[in-house]
Formats: sequence, C-alpha cells, structure tokens
Amino acid sequence: MKIVSIYTDGACSGNPGPGGWGAILCYKGLEKELSGGAADTTNNRMELTAVIAALQALKEPCVVELYSDSKYVIDALEKGWARSWKQKNWTKSDKKPALNPDLWETLLALTEKHEMHYHWVKGHADNAYNNRCDRLAVSQREKYA
Repeated sequence: MKIVSIYTDGACSGNPGPGGWGAILCYKGLEKELSGGAADTTNNRMELTAVIAALQALKEPCVVELYSDSKYVIDALEKGWARSWKQKNWTKSDKKPALNPDLWETLLALTEKHEMHYHWVKGHADNAYNNRCDRLAVSQREKYA
C-alpha cells in the first residue's frame, strides 16, 4: 500500500463563528493542498472536516500517517472514543451527547478503508506542515468573516 502523510488543521473566529480548514497530503515528494470553510461553524467541526476531506481525496486504500494538532480528533480516533460513542448511540461515557455525530460517522467509515496511524503535533510550533495548514484554514475563515 502507498504511504501517505496527511497534515490537517481547523480555525474558527468565535466558537461558533466563521471557520476554515486546511489539509496537506504528501506522497513521494508530491504535495496536494486542500482547504475550505463555512460561515457558521465550530473549531472542532473544521478540524474534523479537514481530516474527512483529506481522506476522501485518496483514491485507494493507503497507509495513512495522520498529523493533527487537535487532541479532540487524535484522541477520539486513536483511543477508540469515537467508536464507543457510536456504539452507544452517540452518547459519551459521562452520558452527555457526543457532538458532531454526522462528521464522526463519515470519518469513522473513511478510516476503515485505510491503515491509520495517528500523530498529535503541537499547534503553532515547529511543524512546518501544521503551520501551513493553519495558514490555509485562516485564509478560508477570513472569506467568511
């Protein structure tokens, strides 16, 4: 299988408010940038949308090295929280409803097509790809501000 590195980030002004997302897919020295946004959204929805868009861009099953500065995304996938929420009809362990079940449903289906490896990176730090994703997300957010 092809090994693809994916970097993602989301941005929101206010929460909710105008938001944007960015993703960079890297494969054998090639890079593809994706980005988008929404007028009224949340930061977590933008973080999820970035990962979804990146995985949807893959045309075949791959080994995916996913890098995100979102603990919400990385922990929910890596630690199995999102699958547990789904099994419990989108209810968290504290009995509160899980947020963004529509996006989690889509994301979980996409992750099943690939061999996923998750990596949390510190936001606004020394990861050049994460910083580029942040710039993509912010530029999209500003289109809706």
